[in-house]
Amino acid sequence: MGSAAPLKLLLDTHIWLWSLLDPGKLGKRVKAALARTGTELWLSPISVWELLVLAERGRIKLDDDPRRWVDEALAHTPAQEAVLTFDVAIRSREILLAHADPADRFLVATTLVYGLTLVTADDSLIEAKLCQVLPNR
Repeated sequence: MGSAAPLKLLLDTHIWLWSLLDPGKLGKRVKAALARTGTELWLSPISVWELLVLAERGRIKLDDDPRRWVDEALAHTPAQEAVLTFDVAIRSREILLAHADPADRFLVATTLVYGLTLVTADDSLIEAKLCQVLPNR
């Protein structure tokens, strides 16, 4: 009997931010999965874009220059970049969500194209059952 296959986790934007700024918001299962040896962490460029949009709109405050903040955050996040491909873009338009958030469409499409599990606390994504999800509950 072999060892379990590695977890391949795509971090939703808020999970990425919580892991950096407020780890107490992460549930036990998510903390354990993120810390598990062999876990592959993935991050979409869409999450970086979404973070910058939130900062521009004043919904989150970044301590210094947004570009520098993102560069430092990425340096502290041991994640692979889930490249935004043509296939991800096409799949994002095939996904039917109850809401029209383009970032969520791209994240779900990314999990499907790359064979990842989405780590999220977003109930609408958890309930949609469109992809594998590790809920932060």
